[in-house]
Amino acid sequence: MFFERPDSGELAILIHLDFYTAEDAGDPKEFEELAISAGACPVAMVGGSPQQINPRFFVGSGKLEEIKSLVLSHEAEVVLFNHSLSPSQERNLEKALHCRVLDRTGLILDIFAQRARSYEGKLQVELAQLHHTRTRLVRGWTHLDRQKGGIGLRGVGETQLEIDQRLIGERIKSINKSLDKVRRQREQGRKARKRAEVPTVSLVGYTNAGKSSLFNRLTHENIYAADQLFATLDSTLRKIQLPDMGAAILADTVGFIRDLPHQLVDAFRATLEETTQASLLLHVVDCHNEQRFILQKEVEHVLHEISASGIPVLLVYNKADLLGQEVPTLERDEQGRPWRVWVSALNGDGVDNLLQAISELLGEDFIEPELHLPPQNGRLRARLYRQGAVKHESLDEQGHMCLSLRLPKQDFERLLKEEGLDAQAFMP
Repeated sequence: MFFERPDSGELAILIHLDFYTAEDAGDPKEFEELAISAGACPVAMVGGSPQQINPRFFVGSGKLEEIKSLVLSHEAEVVLFNHSLSPSQERNLEKALHCRVLDRTGLILDIFAQRARSYEGKLQVELAQLHHTRTRLVRGWTHLDRQKGGIGLRGVGETQLEIDQRLIGERIKSINKSLDKVRRQREQGRKARKRAEVPTVSLVGYTNAGKSSLFNRLTHENIYAADQLFATLDSTLRKIQLPDMGAAILADTVGFIRDLPHQLVDAFRATLEETTQASLLLHVVDCHNEQRFILQKEVEHVLHEISASGIPVLLVYNKADLLGQEVPTLERDEQGRPWRVWVSALNGDGVDNLLQAISELLGEDFIEPELHLPPQNGRLRARLYRQGAVKHESLDEQGHMCLSLRLPKQDFERLLKEEGLDAQAFMP
């Protein structure tokens, strides 16, 4: 029921108001792109700068009449608000305007419902929609109520509203149970990668920053990428090869957006865990966007919200080809560490620098020791090979195995401790 969409675009009136508080500020162009992404055909946009919110209709009486006039003249089918509306405000507006009314959260949920493809993605979207719908149930079925008042009409039973609430609650429990299973499967995959010492690099960024295009460029895959908001909902994992590092897992994730509904943050937690458990985050930024610094802050806010703000981040300024000027390719901080890379996912410029920067940041804790092991320490040699830590091996005159290694320092110390050995005894 949540994934049936009309065949043609619906005529829509867009409402974008600029309030005097910073958190209410928004981008009308982005809002229009959201509406188009949902399949709407915007025919008019209503603006304004009210000083306060009308508790009944959100907008004042004069603005309400203006919207009503536009709905009638354009024969609009839906009115979209770039703001959060309370359930009562939605109902009052629908009665006054005689058409459907949707707020920003409902609009984003609708886009997600259209784009979800995988079983997990559809479950997550439905869960978010159910949480949103549960607060908007109204008494539209009182003629079916089994609770009546008056002589001879009293009896036991539920009202239709209570039945709807109970059914939604049961469905939410069922979806959460299925998503728990997905989380366990993802956790098993992460544990297997951790045992194999394969780091995970996660692409994050504002929606339509070019994450999927960059993912395709780095992995030589052909996953869906388009110049539209929320083209990617289902996370994708692929193995890539890094210079001087070996294999790593690259994860493409759902894009973030200003005022991302909390229902979606909670519902997509299973997918976002790929971000929270990553070894490195690639924060992809559309460097051609004039609001790129504001959008960077929005992404950082969401990362903090999902407890991923403590993970190392490499800024990736994508779409450098659109600037039409010479740009730096790799920038380093005062300590010489890479902190920003300029690339073009479209033509591949800067991708080699990006791979080198990823290798440097992931390899900061790596060491390259030399070990001379006697034959009786063959078990340690086998474990080092299983971990992919051996770069070169030879035999000396005494028959000792001379190993050139590259691995994380903590893993080297752990292996020696588990074998009960002292590294100094085997150093040349």
